[in-house]
Amino acid sequence: MPVIVVANPKGGVGKSTLSTNLAGYFASRGHGVLLGDTDRQQSARAWLNIRPPAAPPIATWEISEDYIAKPPKGTTHVVLDTPAGLHGWRLNDVLKLADKVVVPLQPSIFDILATQDFLRRLAEEKAVRQGDIDVGIVGMRVDARTRSADQLHRFIEGLNLPVLSYLRDTQNYVQLAAHGLTLWDIAPSRVQRDIEQWQPIIAWVDGKNATALAATDADPAGQGG
Repeated sequence: MPVIVVANPKGGVGKSTLSTNLAGYFASRGHGVLLGDTDRQQSARAWLNIRPPAAPPIATWEISEDYIAKPPKGTTHVVLDTPAGLHGWRLNDVLKLADKVVVPLQPSIFDILATQDFLRRLAEEKAVRQGDIDVGIVGMRVDARTRSADQLHRFIEGLNLPVLSYLRDTQNYVQLAAHGLTLWDIAPSRVQRDIEQWQPIIAWVDGKNATALAATDADPAGQGG
């Protein structure tokens, strides 16, 4: 049962967007998926509360600092959303659960500065170095026409971690989230561009033989316009 953790100590970088859409993808494939939320704001849980009954089911994983419920029988995939400020023993506890860690990162100097130590910490983890935990980066709300996008690209080039994809800045995520939905819950033709950007992420979380985009190859041009 793979556990995919979405983490970044910086708030407002798109963790819940990634978490809910990952869970939505697994659910759309008929998997028994749990969506956990260790953030005190419980954004993921609030989103589940407005998810339409007709949508592919996503269950809540009861998890907190003091209690982790045993996943119910039939669970095949777990997605865990994490809070801002994740570090120290809380980070250690989360990593003990993780098979993969996805780090959303926005093209802002403040986001980059707030995340660089976290990424170095992940890269130095024994489980990461030994290949027991995979770590991938997703560029969020990237507009290739801006200098900040170039800045993000240069920063990622200096990391020994794969860039899975760059996701454009679009209202699709906001509008779908407002109804408890994901990209995978509506007609693909309505969000075709976004689903295309998700393909490398899907290949990576599914563990398929598709190489994640390396930082030197993942050109945001054409991804974020």
